[in-house]
Amino acid sequence: MPPDRRAFTAKEWGIIQRYRTPYQVQQFLNALPYNHEEGKETLLSFRGVVRHGSAHCLEAALAATVILEQHGYPALLLDLASQDGLDHVLFLYRKNGKWGTVARSRDPGLHGRKPVFGRLRDLVDSYADPYVDFSGRIVGFGVCDLADLGRYDWRLSRRNVWRVERFLIEMPHRPFRTSNRRYRTWYERYVAYRKRHPLRKPLYYPNRSCWTPGYPKNP
Repeated sequence: MPPDRRAFTAKEWGIIQRYRTPYQVQQFLNALPYNHEEGKETLLSFRGVVRHGSAHCLEAALAATVILEQHGYPALLLDLASQDGLDHVLFLYRKNGKWGTVARSRDPGLHGRKPVFGRLRDLVDSYADPYVDFSGRIVGFGVCDLADLGRYDWRLSRRNVWRVERFLIEMPHRPFRTSNRRYRTWYERYVAYRKRHPLRKPLYYPNRSCWTPGYPKNP
């Protein structure tokens, strides 16, 4: 069961009460600086994210989970496995039978999605083209319920919660394939764009209508 009000600090509970929907939580995460883990790798819990005021993708997914489970959402995570081993993790939810996500990334194309996907595979496919960079390509995906971690304190621990990362790595993943032609098209376009704009990330994808509105200007 999710912890009750007494488990949280006043600041933590204030955030939970202020951000009640996936859209609102996405805006909360967008406002946080991205945790680039300069000098030290981290995996902060929700409590750690609130204390440090930053989050990388998995930390953001955990923070979204803690906030939204207080508003009735299951503790589901979606893991996108990449050919380069740099997976992307998102909070996964369902509304009116449709799938959506809440996520934080250095790339604007990998943030949240509106709940408009009838099939989970179609949701994953919406990330396939924005995932392509110099080395990234989605090759699989898996879904887990963090409730399966039992008493492990992934919500409020003051330490790094590395067990969550191991849990995601070890859980079953389904293969996800895109054509090599599709991959090469977006790879070549990405390389050319970054050559022209080395300090910018592309926003030229055709499926932006399904992205959750708003994203950090300087991810």
